[in-house]
Amino acid sequence: MLRLRKLVPSAILKLNIYTICCWLCLLVPSSWSSANNLHTYDAIRTHDIIAGDVFFEILDPPELEYTYRLRPAKDFGGSFGTSYKASRGKLVPAVPADACSAEFVNGEELVGNIALVERGECSFLTKAVNVEAAGGAAVIITELDTDSDDYDYYIEMVHDNTDRDTDIPAAFLLGKNGLIIRKTLIKLKQPYAVVNIPVNLTFVQPHEINQPPWLQW
Repeated sequence: MLRLRKLVPSAILKLNIYTICCWLCLLVPSSWSSANNLHTYDAIRTHDIIAGDVFFEILDPPELEYTYRLRPAKDFGGSFGTSYKASRGKLVPAVPADACSAEFVNGEELVGNIALVERGECSFLTKAVNVEAAGGAAVIITELDTDSDDYDYYIEMVHDNTDRDTDIPAAFLLGKNGLIIRKTLIKLKQPYAVVNIPVNLTFVQPHEINQPPWLQW
């Protein structure tokens, strides 16, 4: 009986340590590179989550009034907040969407505004250069092909090693966000969305970020 009494506290201690470890495992996200990593953790600051990404919010139309995340180009272009910022800017879907030529059907609407462009057919830098040549102030590139392996991921946009460059900001938007924005504007027959960019989320708690409901948490 004496030996049993001595073993009980030790067993309880091991059980408590195991329980604590299990809870800690549940609190640690499995992947920081996934698209939907804005989880609520009391011990994690928003600054740690957003890292070097940029956020913007759509103010109109109401169907798109959420906060969206962008991955800035890695080694080309300007920056949102310095080269371009607007409390009521216009996000204009480019026509044609690939922006592989500086000739746009809706070129007049792009002047001074942000072009929403589809990934593919030419380099990221080429798209930015063409938007700038057409008078665009910034470019947001997204994957619109739902069958693409990259549809659910943020892409690191890098320079194409040519002797060109651009002064306008360029960033990548998650495919699902880009597709829904474009489809919603087409459905509503609106040529652009009104945006506030960039949005400072440094002092906003992760669970308070108004992320689009079609993204999983």
